This record gives sequence, C-alpha cells and structure tokens, in this order.
Amino acid sequence: MSEENTSNRAPYEFYGKMPLKQAIPLGLQHVLAMFVGNLTPLLIICGACGISGSEEFAHLQVSLLQNAMFVAGVVTLVQLYAIGPIGGKVPIIMGTSSGFIGVFKSVADTMGGGVATYGAIMGASIIGGLFEGVLGAFIKPLRKFFPSVVTGTVVLSIGLSLISVGVNSFGGGSSAKDFGSAENLLLALFVLIVILMVKHWTKGLASNSAILIGIIAGYAAAVIMGLLLPNSGITADGAEYTKAWVLNWNKVAEASWISIPEFLPVRPVFDVRAIAPIIIMFIVTAVETVGDISGVIEGGMDREATDKELSGGVICDGIGSSFAALFGILPNTSFSQNVGLVTMTKIVNRTALASGAVFLILCGLIPKLGAIISIMPQAVLGGAAVMMFSSIVVSGIQLITKEHMTPRNLTIVSVALGVGYGMGANTAILAQTPQAVQLIFGGSGIVPAALVAILLNLLLPKDDKNL
Repeated sequence: MSEENTSNRAPYEFYGKMPLKQAIPLGLQHVLAMFVGNLTPLLIICGACGISGSEEFAHLQVSLLQNAMFVAGVVTLVQLYAIGPIGGKVPIIMGTSSGFIGVFKSVADTMGGGVATYGAIMGASIIGGLFEGVLGAFIKPLRKFFPSVVTGTVVLSIGLSLISVGVNSFGGGSSAKDFGSAENLLLALFVLIVILMVKHWTKGLASNSAILIGIIAGYAAAVIMGLLLPNSGITADGAEYTKAWVLNWNKVAEASWISIPEFLPVRPVFDVRAIAPIIIMFIVTAVETVGDISGVIEGGMDREATDKELSGGVICDGIGSSFAALFGILPNTSFSQNVGLVTMTKIVNRTALASGAVFLILCGLIPKLGAIISIMPQAVLGGAAVMMFSSIVVSGIQLITKEHMTPRNLTIVSVALGVGYGMGANTAILAQTPQAVQLIFGGSGIVPAALVAILLNLLLPKDDKNL
C-alpha cells in the first residue's frame, strides 16, 4: 500500500522515483510541446542573415537544426541536475529563445548579413551568456525587487503573450496559406477534445500523458484526413499550395539515421555592434527566466521559488546560452511553453523531464527521429497549446493573490498590465521611439510589464500593516 502510494505520487514530486516506462511518455510530451518552437527562431535568423534557402548553405542549416535539438537536451539536463552552481534543479525545459529574434534581426540589418554576421551573433551570445551567468550569482540581493506581486505579474504577462501564439497554431500557423480553414480548426479542436477526455475521464499514467495522447491522436487524424481530403488548394491568385495539416513523410525518408553534432559550425566573431544590444537582451531574458521559474514552482509545486533555485536557473540560462553558441545555436533559455505544460499537469518529476531531454539529444544524433516530430501540423500543436498557455495565466494570478490584494498591489498589477504589457504587445505605439527602445520593449509585452511592476513596487509607499 505504501509503495503504491509512493508510485502514484512520484509524477508530482521532483525527486520521486519513477520507472522509465512511466517517465518516457511524460517526458516525450514535453518534447512535442516545444520541438517546433525550438527550431523556429533558428530558421528566422538564418533567413535574416541570408544563409537559408540556397544550396551553398544547405549543409550548414541542416547542421544547425540538428545541433539545436542536441544542445536543448544537454542544457535541460544541466538545469535539472545542476553542475555546481549551474542549474537550479527545477522542472524547466530549456530551448532556443524566441525573445532574441528582434535584436538579432536588427544586428543582421546593421552588419549586412552573411555567415560573418551570424558569427558575430554567436560571439555576442557567448559574451552575453557569461554576463547573464554572473548576473545570476547575484540574484539573492536582487530578490527584494521580485516579491510575489511582481513575479506574478511577469508570469501573467508571459501567459498572455503565449495565448496568441497558441491560437495562431490552432488555426494552422499564421504563415499557412490555409490559416483558419475548417480542416485546421477541426483538427485542433479534435486534439483539444481528446486531451480533455483523457485528462478527466481516465486515471494514472493515461491521465498524466493526456497531452501526448492528444498529439498522437492528432497525427492519426491528419493521416486519415490526407487519405480522404484534397491535400492541396488554390490561392486567390491561382497558385497551388500544400495544406498546412498535410504530413510531409518525404522529409522523414530523406533524413539520415545517424549524425554527430558539429562543434563550431560557424566561427564566432566579436563585434561591438552585436555585443552591445545583445547584452541588454540577456538582462531582459534573466527577468523572464525569474518569471518562468517562479511560475513553474508555484504552478507545479504550490510554493515560491528559493534564492538558490532562481540563481542556479539564471546561471544555467547564461552558461547554457554560451555553450549553445559554440554549436552555432541561438541562446538557450527556459521555455515558457513547457512551463504551461507543468502547471497544467502538475508533473514535476525530474526523471520524466530528463527522459524528454534525452529524447532531444537522440533527435540531435538520429535526424530521422527529429524529422518525425518536425512534420507535426501546427494545428495539432495548437490544440494542446491553447490550454497549456492559459494555465500560465492562472499561475500568474495565483502568485499575485498569494498576498492580500491591497490597493497598492492592485495598482502595481493594473498599471503594469495596462501600460506595460499593453504598450509592448502593440508595437505600433513605439514606432516613433528610438530603435533600441523598440527592440527592448516591443514584441511580447513581458519586459515593459516587468519593468513597470518593479518600478512601482520600489516607488509606491508601502501599505500600513496596522490597517
């Protein structure tokens, strides 16, 4: 009886003992949740630097995509198990950050593109990552700037920023020619319904693996749709296109079985034009990581993160990003998408997450595995994402309401979300500001919301405790 209870509790305990047959499916759903997001920033920046879409750089791009999976797995294991002060021993999945896309594209425009520019981005990432690592060592004295009302606001902002990403995937991907089509919407809805049914009408491993089962069901549905429905459509100007939900099995067939990740596929270049703006972004991502760790600990473990967890997590962010640059990969940071998965399922077991990290490493060593996951239709991911990302919002609310909602706290949250998040999420309002301001504050709205919350927490008079 005691052993059975221990086994049942293992998924919800970080150090719980779990057999591999239980851990592997729980870890695999983490990989499925972040796989596409882990590769997308790399594709965007390769395009901005002009090193994609041509035979000359075809081998380089394939090598970078392979390295991205390998590096994410390695850095995740360091975050889970820690090497000295590097790693917070927190249930966080690491991956290629999308937060740097704006500043990297600006660097590419300034420096003219090409492999040399990509090398400058890598050189700046090495230095910026080391800088964030040092910053993480001083989290304890900086903790006073992050009470629950501030970290909760940051977590809430992260969740709000991801909801639109989930909805875009729900429709098939905003760049898809058939975005919002009935096929995409019904496929995403089918995945969501399967997840809900498995989550709440089953128990044990099946319930805990609801996301994985939903995504597998989505794959199966896409195969059946491919047999019954037209695979292509015609745009308004008469061009033929392949529908977004169609599985590209040719990509799997063409992928090799074994490939060793290439060290230094691009030679780092140290150029101040890249280093200065990228270091600023590393400060920004440290704030986001504090929010992610706070959110996953609150949502998955029902407590606040400790100084050691925050410090180790931010240090891992930084050192992991420098390590990634040595393999030609953009900065590796905590993945907010997976924070949503943890907060929704409450599964924080280290063995389960580590099995997902090992699978990522295998995808880097066995490209066919990576290809099978990479052909997943965006609508399938979207069916799971809308629920996962919304759970981050709930975690933010839980953090904010841990303390009594005094007029002061209400003001901090209201102004940070209204002015901070609202301004950052609607970039047009920043169009007349200097480019540096647009890079730092535009986009997701997370950074301005965090800064407004921190400033108001410092400036507003403290509540009278006698009231």
